Amino acid sequence: TGWVPWPKPLREQAGPASLRAEHAGLGRRRIAVDGGPSSPPELLFTENETNTERVFGVPNRTPYVKDSINDFVVQGRVEAVNPDKTGTKASAHYLLSIPAGGCQTVRLRLTTTAPGGFSGGNGRSGSPFGAGFDEIFAARKREADEFYAVVIPKSVGADGANVMRQALAGMMWTKQFYHYDVDKWLEERGSDPFNPNRKWAPRNDSWHHMYNGDVISMPDKWEYPWYAAWDLAFHILALSLVDGDFAKQQLKLMLRERYMHPNGQIPAYEWNFGDVNPPVHAWATIFAYRLERNEKGEGDREWLKSCFQKLLLNFTWWVNRKDRNGRNVFEGGFLGLDNIGVFDRSAPLPTGGYLEQADGTAWMALFSQNMLEIAAELTKTDADYGDMALKFCEHFFWIASSMSHVGDDGGMWDEEDGFYYDVLRTPDGRAQRLKVRSMVGLLPLCAATNFDGYLLRQCPKLGEHMRLFLASRPEMRQVIHDPLKPGVHDRYLAAILDETKLRRVLEKMLDENEFLSEYGIRSLSRFHEEHPYVFHAGGQEYGVSYLPAESDTGMFGGNSNWRGPIWMPVNALIIRGLLQYYLYYGDAFQVECPTGSGRMMTLYQVAEEI
Repeated sequence: TGWVPWPKPLREQAGPASLRAEHAGLGRRRIAVDGGPSSPPELLFTENETNTERVFGVPNRTPYVKDSINDFVVQGRVEAVNPDKTGTKASAHYLLSIPAGGCQTVRLRLTTTAPGGFSGGNGRSGSPFGAGFDEIFAARKREADEFYAVVIPKSVGADGANVMRQALAGMMWTKQFYHYDVDKWLEERGSDPFNPNRKWAPRNDSWHHMYNGDVISMPDKWEYPWYAAWDLAFHILALSLVDGDFAKQQLKLMLRERYMHPNGQIPAYEWNFGDVNPPVHAWATIFAYRLERNEKGEGDREWLKSCFQKLLLNFTWWVNRKDRNGRNVFEGGFLGLDNIGVFDRSAPLPTGGYLEQADGTAWMALFSQNMLEIAAELTKTDADYGDMALKFCEHFFWIASSMSHVGDDGGMWDEEDGFYYDVLRTPDGRAQRLKVRSMVGLLPLCAATNFDGYLLRQCPKLGEHMRLFLASRPEMRQVIHDPLKPGVHDRYLAAILDETKLRRVLEKMLDENEFLSEYGIRSLSRFHEEHPYVFHAGGQEYGVSYLPAESDTGMFGGNSNWRGPIWMPVNALIIRGLLQYYLYYGDAFQVECPTGSGRMMTLYQVAEEI
């Protein structure tokens, strides 16, 4: 075929405390290891080959496979590693005994310098761990201090700066090369989509176009490397502070043709790329653009334009796939919220029928607003984007009004409780609100974005069209915030909640017996600690109760990620929403925080409090 395999990298022992590494592209390197006061660690070698005998029942090509070092250390299988001290994978095996309260330091050095080429130190000529090592280490620490001094605001204080630095360093640590050729993976399992005798694929059957071979930010690198699309979008906010180019590359990566499905879906995560994550990519895109603009004076418009085109495909996928009846109410499935619901929202319902989801619909309202924001920004230099701004403006009106209608047909807004709920629609045509007070019902509050009027001045036809559109549909303006009503400094607000609904939702969100805790907004109201929600279907009982620790259900692995605990990213969205409302309403709009305390705050102060 003309294909030439890339030469294997080589690692081999090059002395009692060093190994040599050779790579066709990177050249030669030497790794020196130091055991400190103890003897040098033992160097273990194997091949970086899949254990096919264990995974597929096929004999291994080599006795020294990928998990051999694990077997040596954990199971004591000395024969598992290569006695010839060579291979494509190597590790230094330290045996350390550390007393309580004590510590021990190990030192390693990766270098191109040959043995004997180091400056002296500790009386040892040519030692890789002499004075030169300490000097380099001190210099790198000093450079890191200088870097973070620029990134971290002085206003956060010493303790806050330490926390922020550790968090940002943690984000950098989650970067890892990720390689997954789905077509090859399916072929290995006899599930090649073009094989007439193909077997049933264990997962990702329709994602054979995918080829992942990139450095990606991981949410769980400590467990095993995998990425999740909506986690990644949230990662960008932190990564933009320390590596803006990498942050932008990560957002665009998920939109590339070898990641995004041809139908426009963004891949969720490796065990099921076809699961549905919340559509936060557009929000992260405009956020990253503005961060760069604030830092450099201008944003990367070509990058923004490129992302917008692909986000259009994703938006269309949502509209065509997740709006079952074309009524601008969306399903979506579990939407990354795991066990927050009464039952698994991505599985067939025990009642039959389907769910109209308050969070799925709110996410789409925010998606529309974010696409409108991007179109408005691009309109500044390209008037053609004015038509796209109009498209997303209308989409938002339709979606927002579909969420907020009231009546006997089971809309998501519950007038009695002053809260949003999922709606269960059963095959016999009945509709029932599932009255679980959770983050699902708070997300409509997050779908709020203010505009300063620039777009209407830039595109007067857009303003005229909006007025005609709303004039012919007066009922829309009655159930959502009036988008034509100017606020502070002539700002306009796109929001699902009008002032009355906003106050009622905030009353619950800021109640310490419901959502407000000392550390942020809970994912599930504490109300359900004493008043669990119970639902009966098919002779079984399904329920949701407030569980800040281990869950009492095996759903999604049995943890209680969403049945009480606080998740920072959605708190960030709530804070963003509060700031958007504040920019519109100003200081005149005040609420009790906490509810019932008599302590009145502006929405800016509430955001600060959270």
